[in-house]
Amino acid sequence: MSLHPLSRRLMAPDITAMKRVKPIVALTSYHAHTAAIADKYCDFLLVGDSLGMVMHGFETTVPVTLDMMIVQGRAVVRGAKRALVAVDMPFGSYEESPSVAFRNAARVMKETDCGAVKLEGGRRMAETTRYLVDRGIPVMGHIGLTPQSINVIGGFKTQGLTRDQWTAIEEDARALADAGAFAIVLEAMATPLAARITEQIAVPTIGIGASSVCDGQILVMEDMLGLSPRVPKFVRKFGAVATAIEDAIRAYAEDVSERRFPAAEHTYAMKDEAEERPSPPPQATKKPKKLGT
Repeated sequence: MSLHPLSRRLMAPDITAMKRVKPIVALTSYHAHTAAIADKYCDFLLVGDSLGMVMHGFETTVPVTLDMMIVQGRAVVRGAKRALVAVDMPFGSYEESPSVAFRNAARVMKETDCGAVKLEGGRRMAETTRYLVDRGIPVMGHIGLTPQSINVIGGFKTQGLTRDQWTAIEEDARALADAGAFAIVLEAMATPLAARITEQIAVPTIGIGASSVCDGQILVMEDMLGLSPRVPKFVRKFGAVATAIEDAIRAYAEDVSERRFPAAEHTYAMKDEAEERPSPPPQATKKPKKLGT
């Protein structure tokens, strides 16, 4: 548990300095209220493009737009007070060239006030990473399973399960670290490979399905809370939020149907009920009986 005293917001160098000092705690977040809760326990929060799947029902992260990331990034920055907030650069916003990546990343930084951006890809993103870092934008790398590339790799597949894959992935990690990435996410990666990379590079590795050998861990908040209907093998459900929500909605529907809600304590009475109480309808007067003649 990472309980933090009130202080300034953490920055990218603070995260880098945690390597081999303490396990780094991270979660995704997309809302101000969940960010405020997680902020007490997390070193950084990631506004992940996974919001496309867990919030909008997309099958992949590919349809997510830059505007969507900015809107949710603003919310998380408003909610978190101490944790570093990093924002995913969505598919199509950074791959074209370093200059395009800088233009879009600068917009994200300016409009959300976040502390870093995250890019997917290894060696092919090293030049872009260096370009952004040299211009004042902290970059978190992401290798292994890169969800934005699933149409090329053929789905959500674990990486590094055979040793012939290791060299390329290790080179990806070194290239990003050398280019100035302050931390690197390792997703869905075989444990021995994650251990090698964690030992080889000078910046922290953040595991998501890459075992406890990494310098830190991150999960999609909705997955670990038990809100997502389907989760990867590497997710442990630390809560049962979906069940709690359904129970609450069922109880609400029943009480509305039976007119038990709203009860008197949930309604508003007039300030002076005596004065404002409507007058009773007038009583009908009886006609006098006619005398017989």
